[in-house]
Amino acid sequence: MFSAAPGRRLPGPYRSLFADRTFRRLMPVFALSDLGDGMTVVAVVWLALALGPEGGQGALAGIAVAAYVLPGALGALVLGRWMRRLPAQRLLVTDSTLRAVLLGAVPLAHVAGVLTPAVYVGLLSASSLLHAWGKAGKHALFAPLLPDDQRLAANSVLSTSLWSAMIAGPALAGLLVGVVSPVWIIGLDAATFAVLAFQAGRITLPRSPESGAVAGGTRQGLSILRRQPELLGLLVVTWVFNLAFGPVEVALPLFVSENLDADAALLGAYWAAFGIGAVIGALALGAARQLPLWPAMLGIIAGHGIGMLPFAITHTALPSLIGFAFAGLVYGPYSALSFTLIQDRAPAESLTTVLAARSAVLLTASPLGAALGGFLLDRTSAPAILVGCGALMILIVPAGTVASKLYARSPATVGDHRAAP
Repeated sequence: MFSAAPGRRLPGPYRSLFADRTFRRLMPVFALSDLGDGMTVVAVVWLALALGPEGGQGALAGIAVAAYVLPGALGALVLGRWMRRLPAQRLLVTDSTLRAVLLGAVPLAHVAGVLTPAVYVGLLSASSLLHAWGKAGKHALFAPLLPDDQRLAANSVLSTSLWSAMIAGPALAGLLVGVVSPVWIIGLDAATFAVLAFQAGRITLPRSPESGAVAGGTRQGLSILRRQPELLGLLVVTWVFNLAFGPVEVALPLFVSENLDADAALLGAYWAAFGIGAVIGALALGAARQLPLWPAMLGIIAGHGIGMLPFAITHTALPSLIGFAFAGLVYGPYSALSFTLIQDRAPAESLTTVLAARSAVLLTASPLGAALGGFLLDRTSAPAILVGCGALMILIVPAGTVASKLYARSPATVGDHRAAP
């Protein structure tokens, strides 16, 4: 348990959350694996640029980013018959173990001299096959253990961990790329997943009616989402939002290397600026009591799009760095708001299934955007793509406003735990 003094220094919503022993023991290893994945934001693309053929580096970078994410959607859809029988804890351990083994094979293949683009993409693809289930297990793990009024704070802490990793991870990777090959950074990410698998596997969770095997498969999760108009509308808007962001992961490295004539350290600085803004935004949300759902979501998307527009200025990094930090600030609360709403609205016995179905849908968006961005990079400029992504995000807002009126039968706020409208 924390001492009384540290407890008093924590804001009220977080104080009772960190009094939970299971949450305190798992958060450090969650944060460690988040840091590893933060480093791969730079390492995966940078290694693809090194392995890609002349004139095709952009395309390989897009394929690599897609391969690191997209197969998770396939795994959520086709493996539900087996994975749905596993409790949330086992889902998390299984996914972490698979990622540790296959990402660890990247540096081994490099040492053996067999790390071709095809091998690289294949290992990335296989490592992500169960990731939708792993993410579902991670967010479903605490739902039956925490009171309803602590869920928003818990999701804010999980989001803060991700965004903190976006500060330290890319910045650390940017420094390491100047010293070692990106393959070793991917190997470090594999090691963090190995630690997560070990620690999550040895935690003894209290038994509860909701902590057993998952009820139903991914199709049932999609069916539940379809029956919840509010969740379905949010899912559609979030999918388009993620699609618009996908090309950023591919275009930003080329913007740094070609337009600004800089190295991976500056790329890490961009992601660190984004992460700093997101941490501030996510922590601010955790102290909130209620927040109107649709105005908050659409405001986040519009603000993120506005933050991308300074990439039109290519002679200096400062305007786009500030804009990217602002985009992170407004985006920080998005994930916590989404997960809290699902935890509130979805049936408790089907929560993991619903989260896996949601991941299966959303995992297709950003990789498709990244692949499209890689294709366009060989035909247009990185600044044009980055600014275009921002413009598309801004255009989502009018469509989302219409969707909110169609889907939301009554005003929804996060923190209101009544039945879905």
